[in-house]
Amino acid sequence: MQGQVYRVDVRGMEEFSARELYDLLRMRVDVFVVEQNCPYPELDGKDPAALHLRLVDGDELLAAARLFEPREPGAAAKIGRVVVSPAHRGKRLGDALMKEAIAACERLFPDSPIALSAQSHLQRFYESLGFTVTSEEYLEDGIPHVDMVRQMSAQPA
Repeated sequence: MQGQVYRVDVRGMEEFSARELYDLLRMRVDVFVVEQNCPYPELDGKDPAALHLRLVDGDELLAAARLFEPREPGAAAKIGRVVVSPAHRGKRLGDALMKEAIAACERLFPDSPIALSAQSHLQRFYESLGFTVTSEEYLEDGIPHVDMVRQMSAQPA
């Protein structure tokens, strides 16, 4: 993101102020439920177990993703709920967010591959970051997805 300065923040949900948590959850609902016209349970009970990576500018939330530690040794870390604020699209924040999420996973879970469930139309974007498709296309909440994994030997983010 050229010319834009943002701060990267990685924390557990319990470390957020009420306002920070509200802003994060509102952005996800606005994008995943309202904008994508996809009624599903956005508040899925997984947030307390996740680390939340945010790109922020001052008090403004620009983008966010959830990170999950591997369930067991050798298993994949997971990145999910990758979202960019509609007010900040077109600034390559998706690239910045994913590079920060990959770097955080590599730092926090150094011996693990990284997995994600990608909306199918974003497959090429994730492939450009070193992810490869590991499943057939499937519907998740009515939206086509594919599972993808990035091995630790993949190209640098």
